[in-house]
Amino acid sequence: MYNILILGNGGREHALAWKISQSKICKKLFIGPGNAGTAEVGQNIVLDITNFDDVKAIVDNESIDFLIVGPEAPLVNGIEDFFRNHKVKVFGPSKIAAQLEGSKAFANDFMEEFKIPTAGYLTVNHNNLEEGYDFIDKQPTKIVLKADGLAAGKGVLILDDKNEAKEELNKMLAGKFGEASAQIVIEEFLDGIEFSVFVLTNGYEYKILPIAKDYKRIGEGDTGLNTGGMGAVSPVPFVDEILMKKVKERIINPTIEGLKKRKYKYEGVIFLGLIKVEDEPYVIEYNCRFGDPETEVIIPRLKNDFVEVLEALFDNKLDKQQFEFRNETAATVMLVSGGYPEKYEKGKLITLDKSIADSIVFHAGTLQGQYDLKTNGGRVIAVTSLGADHKEAVAISKRNISKIHFDKMTYRQDIGFDL
Repeated sequence: MYNILILGNGGREHALAWKISQSKICKKLFIGPGNAGTAEVGQNIVLDITNFDDVKAIVDNESIDFLIVGPEAPLVNGIEDFFRNHKVKVFGPSKIAAQLEGSKAFANDFMEEFKIPTAGYLTVNHNNLEEGYDFIDKQPTKIVLKADGLAAGKGVLILDDKNEAKEELNKMLAGKFGEASAQIVIEEFLDGIEFSVFVLTNGYEYKILPIAKDYKRIGEGDTGLNTGGMGAVSPVPFVDEILMKKVKERIINPTIEGLKKRKYKYEGVIFLGLIKVEDEPYVIEYNCRFGDPETEVIIPRLKNDFVEVLEALFDNKLDKQQFEFRNETAATVMLVSGGYPEKYEKGKLITLDKSIADSIVFHAGTLQGQYDLKTNGGRVIAVTSLGADHKEAVAISKRNISKIHFDKMTYRQDIGFDL
C-alpha cells in the first residue's frame, strides 16, 4: 500500500487523482494544493510547489512513497534532483532531461544530434538578430516564433507577414513573455495536423498510452489566441498503425536512445507534440509531463490500476506490464472564464446540477468556499465523456455542460471538428 502526493491544481491533476483514488494499492492520496475537485477524491494540502523544502516536509510527515509532479516548472527547476537520494520515488525527469521542455533550443539540438525529424530552426538572441531577420526572409510561408523557455503554453506565435514577424521577434526579446523569451527559436512552418503521443518510460523501457489530439485556439475552427487547451479527443482517427510505426522508429526509439547515451535520468512521461505532414510525423515539441487537457481523455480510457503502472515503472518491469484501454472515444470540452486567455475575473459562483450523468466533471480552476464553489482560473472545468466516436462523446459533454453555469462562461462547440 502506498501513500501518494500529486503536485498541482489543474484538470490534469484532478484526472490523475480521480484515477489513483480507485487503486486498490493506494493507502492515502494527497494533492498539493489541489482544487475543489481533487478534494472529493483525496486530501488537499496547502502547498507552494515551487518551494521544495515545503514539499519535502509533507513527503516526510506523510511518509509519501510516490511523488507525482503535474506541472512542468518544478521539473525544469530540478525537483527530481532535489529528492534523488530520498526514499520517495519522483514521477518525472531530472533537471537536465526536463530541459527538453524547459528550452526549445536544447530540444532542437537534442533532435538534431539524434536525427529526430523536426522543423528547420535558428536560435536567436540580441547578438545574432540580423541572422534572425535573414532566416525570416528565407521562409516560404508562415513564420513560427517560439519563446525558448516556459511560457505556460502561450509563448508560440505563427505569423504570415515577415515584417510583423520581425516586429514580434523584437517584442519577444524585449520581454513579451518575460524571461522565457530572452532567447527565441525561429522555426520553419510545418503544414499538417497535430496529435499528442504520451510515452511512459524509466529511461530504458517504454509503453505508449492512448493517442490524443488537443485544441489550443480559443475560437471555433482553430481561430484566435493560443490557450492552455480548450478540449481534446482520444483516440485520433487519422493516426493508424503505419503512422505509429514511423513514430516509434523515427521519434520514440531515438529519443529513448538519446536519453541513454546522454545518461539522463528519466522516470516519468514524455509528451510528444507531433504533426503529420502528408504521411510523415515530425516533432513540434517535447514536454516532460502529462498534457492538459489530454490527460482528461487519456486517463479515463486506461483500464489499468495506475499505481500498479507506477510500481512497474520504478521496478523496471514496465515491459511485463500489460496495458488495457477502453475502445470508446473520449472527448473533453473545457469551460473557461470570459476574457481568457487574456484578462479574466476570478471568484465567479459556479452551479453544478446534480443530475449530470454519463460525463466526468474534472475541475481545473475551481475553489471550494465555505458555502459555495467559485472560479479560480482561466480554464475552470473540463467535461469528459465516452462515446462510440468523437461526435457522440462531444454531444454527451455538451448536453451536460448545459447543467453547469458561471458568469461569462464560454467554451468551444466544435471540439473534433477537423476529424
